Amino acid sequence: MTALRQLLRRPANRIHPLRGGVHPDDRKALAASAPITELPLPARLDLPLQQHIGASAAPLVRKGQRVAKGEPIARAQGAISAPLHAPTSGRVIAIAERPAHHPSGLAMPTISIEPDGEERWHPAITPCDDPFALDPAHIAERVAAAGVVGLGGATFPAAVKLNLGASHPLHTLVINGAECEPYLTCDDRLMRERAEAVIDGARIMAHALGVGGILVAIEDNKPEAAAAIETAAARFDAITLIRVPTRYPMGSERHLVQALTGRETPARALTAQLGVVVHNPATAFAVHQALRLGQPLIARALTLSGAAIARPANLWVPLGTAVETLIAHCGGLTEDDARLVSGGPMMGQPLPSHRAPTTKGCNAILALGAAERAPGRTMPCTRCGRCVEVCPCGLVPLELAAYIRAGDLEGAAERGLHDCLGCGSCAYTCPSQQPLAQYIAHAKGELAARARARRKQAETKALAEQRSARLEAIKRAKREAMARRKREAARKQAEQQTETEH
Repeated sequence: MTALRQLLRRPANRIHPLRGGVHPDDRKALAASAPITELPLPARLDLPLQQHIGASAAPLVRKGQRVAKGEPIARAQGAISAPLHAPTSGRVIAIAERPAHHPSGLAMPTISIEPDGEERWHPAITPCDDPFALDPAHIAERVAAAGVVGLGGATFPAAVKLNLGASHPLHTLVINGAECEPYLTCDDRLMRERAEAVIDGARIMAHALGVGGILVAIEDNKPEAAAAIETAAARFDAITLIRVPTRYPMGSERHLVQALTGRETPARALTAQLGVVVHNPATAFAVHQALRLGQPLIARALTLSGAAIARPANLWVPLGTAVETLIAHCGGLTEDDARLVSGGPMMGQPLPSHRAPTTKGCNAILALGAAERAPGRTMPCTRCGRCVEVCPCGLVPLELAAYIRAGDLEGAAERGLHDCLGCGSCAYTCPSQQPLAQYIAHAKGELAARARARRKQAETKALAEQRSARLEAIKRAKREAMARRKREAARKQAEQQTETEH
């Protein structure tokens, strides 16, 4: 508790300095004034089995089966996984490959539901009158059963983080309300409109983690959200609102913790090693729904924005809704060649198909017009060093890019490739329009693919060796059995010969 007391004794809103970062045009005014409105129930919902970090879910339903709202339709597999639930009542019309919410546009196993319009809840949905009467393990179990994952984009199963108190000496829960990506306003609106539920979810998570304090960090460009959270938290002494500067990437978990505590998280380590766990406001709201109402994660708030969206909006969307349905609801596109992006423009991913479904990790769909897109013309690197100045991780992106272009991915890894946050600040600030962030993302993906190939090769080799050992053991057993039979036959023959002689 000493570390927490030191945090709370500091001067109000004292923020520790961070290296790097940029100040992009936030474009939040496009959707910030739009309250969260509920999307009408679509005619079809497509729910990919992989909507989270870790192992994909396994189907629990079959084609033609009728399901109720909130009913489990796919179970978690393994320690790092999350179940899926029906966003509404209806009929399972397919379990097949469908276009994924992914830049590749490749298909993945998907459960498709045709809503019946009845919105009939599953009878097993049971609220909890007093979550604080539950022990931490039981809270984590309920959160896991509800399929809650990190809704800031990371999609890490929330229950796993709620169990960190068992392995780390924790003192603080941070609610990351920075929402530093341009255009995105769904967390801002959620904190404005449902502040009491967000604070309640945060208190439930703090109880599960066994921490004594909660810091809610909100960028200073969200005064209405800060005021709503401050009002909702006023009667709880353990909750402190911290206004952090508007600077990208302030919403990065590691950098936010550093800004609040002055301590840097070691490379490839968890903030839990510093005694701090970070969650998103939308995750806190989902935990509130899971515990207070017994409702699983079946819908979420997301932002539709960009110059090519006719009516930018913040929507409450059932998971599995097609992107084209959201765009049509917002008046369609104003430019035929609009570029679709899932997430923010800095760290988001291009979305090749309008038919892709929304998923748990989708917090925004952007339709960028021609004026919002980079010209796409690159020039040779002038080694101006701007990418080095803005890198919040203290890396040298131009050097990493040089190694990657030369095909020396291991050399790039030795120079900090895996420490890269992927925030895109380097590419944003590069006057030569070098795709630095894309180089780094490619290298990480290629190294991960090589590691998977090595593991597969090692597993194949181990299986082959096991098979050879089994075959050799079978041969040895046969030889030994044959030798025993021969010895037995020889013994019997000797006995018969002895009897004959006598």
